[in-house]
Amino acid sequence: MRQQTFILLAGLVLSVSAVRAQGGRFSPDLEKAGANKDKIDVIVQFVSPPSQADVNGVGAVKSHLPAINGAVFSLNPSALQGLAHNPRIRYVSPDRVLNADLEYAQPTVNANLAYSNGWNGSNVGVAVIDSGVNDHPDFKDRDSCTTSRFVYKENFVAGETTTADLYGHGSHVAGIIAGVGKCAESNRTRTFRGIAAESNIISLRVLNALGAGTDSAVIAAINRAIALKSTYNIRVINLSLGRPVLESYTLDPLCQAAEAAWKAGIVVVAAAGNFGRLASTNGYSTIAAPGNDPYVITVGAMNDKKSTSRSDDVMTTYSSKGPTAFDHVVKPDLVAPGNGIVSMRVPGSTLDTLFAANIVNRSYYISGATGLSQYYFTMSGTSMATPMTAGAAVALIGHNSALTPNQVKAQLMKTATKAFPLSTSIVDPLTGITYQIQYDVFTVGAGYLDVWAALNSIDVISTPSTTPLSPKVTYNSTTGKVSLVGSSLVWGDSLVWGTSLVWGTQVLVNGSSLVWGDSLVWGDSTTAGFSLVWGDSLVWGDSLVWGDGVVRGAILSKGDK
Repeated sequence: MRQQTFILLAGLVLSVSAVRAQGGRFSPDLEKAGANKDKIDVIVQFVSPPSQADVNGVGAVKSHLPAINGAVFSLNPSALQGLAHNPRIRYVSPDRVLNADLEYAQPTVNANLAYSNGWNGSNVGVAVIDSGVNDHPDFKDRDSCTTSRFVYKENFVAGETTTADLYGHGSHVAGIIAGVGKCAESNRTRTFRGIAAESNIISLRVLNALGAGTDSAVIAAINRAIALKSTYNIRVINLSLGRPVLESYTLDPLCQAAEAAWKAGIVVVAAAGNFGRLASTNGYSTIAAPGNDPYVITVGAMNDKKSTSRSDDVMTTYSSKGPTAFDHVVKPDLVAPGNGIVSMRVPGSTLDTLFAANIVNRSYYISGATGLSQYYFTMSGTSMATPMTAGAAVALIGHNSALTPNQVKAQLMKTATKAFPLSTSIVDPLTGITYQIQYDVFTVGAGYLDVWAALNSIDVISTPSTTPLSPKVTYNSTTGKVSLVGSSLVWGDSLVWGTSLVWGTQVLVNGSSLVWGDSLVWGDSTTAGFSLVWGDSLVWGDSLVWGDGVVRGAILSKGDK
């Protein structure tokens, strides 16, 4: 007797061979869509325009789709069995949400594939240490849009008690991580969904209404996240903030607090900074603290060019570059989309008021709609690329809760896409200035975030306690060459985690640990920037400079288009 293979659909057993004999009428994701549900919305396509009898034979109609000879039905999953043998039915599939998922950024990093396979960071807590996170419909559960996924809020701004996002930055950041992208308004043609849309949000407010804060506030918030780790399963901290590096990370209290969280079992993701246009060094050695710490995952910003393909993506001109000041650590660790990202709006907040042009028009995501959105706002910067990566870390942990911060960092870096052009020339449309961007190890790190590749990686650090510290580089003044220091020892097995495998061969000279050889190219034909980076001068100067058009980590009035 021939053995049958069966699919379990919410208590219903369907014969796969019988379905295939009828021309494969069921979509591959139908089983998952119907699992553990009383009702499922499906699209049924008929072989020709359906008659009333055809429609009545399926179930309750939600809407007709004449363009495809079909209709949307709301069914009990058990009713699907009867459709398998109906010769009038051509194909049955779930009524999937139409997503561009944070428009183009989410599919660019293949996070849409993770989402469609149920890897959404469910029940994982992420601490957003920022300007606060306001309630928003897209922070509710994705199924019923009724239950909030906020589990904790606290204020750390001195002299204030509110947990509200008065600045408008933290809510945008949180939306990139955890926005469900469907609860605010219906009838969408575009959906702005976060990378880990089922994760829980812990909002720790450290920036005031002007986007300013203190080290002490951030450190206090990190401490609170560590204390609440077990209570709320906090596994990731997002730090879309920073300041200039003013001493070695071994001394910087902000860096040390970040390391403490890491050692407590929490992945810390930090922004590289938006100082890539610093003329004196062509943007090199401008990584902000605490992104200069070798433990944390530091993220630079790519421009996804409003397409889902990676082929046209380029580095942004404002993304900060390594090596870090004082310690010469290789940063960023990787890059992710950060330009023109649509996420949560906070009406009446400081950014919302000052940059009204960044409010999204409703016609952009709802066909025929008019007026400005109450829900969505556009920002750019490494502040936006950071939660892309934090969301990826949440998804990884949601998929495998046993992963340590060390393993998460290694997997994200090893699997990052390493196919880049050697350089690109970008003209700022507002200033007319031309920027020459090189895709070296200090600009793109280990590569471009790929969530799906990370989730499918089987290369896990065998000893979880082995820390994949971002390597340092050293300059040999005699030979004029710059090399990575001890990276194979730090990363363990050189056959799996070796220098060329993690950082790629393109950013290395002859595939070795040599970063720069006899031809020193630091963004122009001179070595002036190189000398400043490796000399005794402080790159940042005497005052805190946030750059033209940069508002506490978000590019709003200027930046790459």
